[in-house]
Amino acid sequence: MSLDDIPRSLGRALDLLEAVLSRGTCNLTTAAGACDLTPTTALRHLRGLEARGYVERDTAGVFMAGPAMRRAARLVLDQGPIDRLLAVAQPHLDALAAVTGESCYVAVADTHGASYVASAEGVHPIRHVGWVGQRVTLAGTAVGAALADPGVVAVRTGAVEADVTAISLALPEDPPVAAAISVIGPAHRLAGDRRATATEALLAMASELSVSLGWATRTKEMAQ
Repeated sequence: MSLDDIPRSLGRALDLLEAVLSRGTCNLTTAAGACDLTPTTALRHLRGLEARGYVERDTAGVFMAGPAMRRAARLVLDQGPIDRLLAVAQPHLDALAAVTGESCYVAVADTHGASYVASAEGVHPIRHVGWVGQRVTLAGTAVGAALADPGVVAVRTGAVEADVTAISLALPEDPPVAAAISVIGPAHRLAGDRRATATEALLAMASELSVSLGWATRTKEMAQ
């Protein structure tokens, strides 16, 4: 089945759900604009998603992931290779954040994008936070570039948020999960020597994590 074969109402509802999830929070105007829908049409579909618990709305009318969506995400993450990746990756993420001083993330890819599924916050008073659960496109982002070329560090500034730099490196894609690790922070801090230090730490962390996951051979190839 191609995208053209998906019923229009289902496609609109899914587009709106992705618009909300990718932004974390989203008002009606933003969601409608992102999906090229009128506010009336967008609201009708969002109300349907709200009734099923896939989105919820606060008193200001801002939409966010609802309880059904959170339960579904937890079920997916609590089984199989993603669950193991998250359990093994967290201490490595914590160590990477301590070395670089910046927030660090794990993103897992699917056919149409990547979702941030784990994080360790940086140590600076002004630091990057809040991307867990956010979905980003692969085109133009550091995560997308890293996943497209495993073993090569990708750097992008302003791809998702203005004045924010992401330094990303993919773990081996086979087996079993297409995932990337990112160091993310203000562009002015992730420049020059600090960028070089963060890149070196990211390469080392990816190698250590791959050993912990049993992907040591592929990791040695990546780091060369």
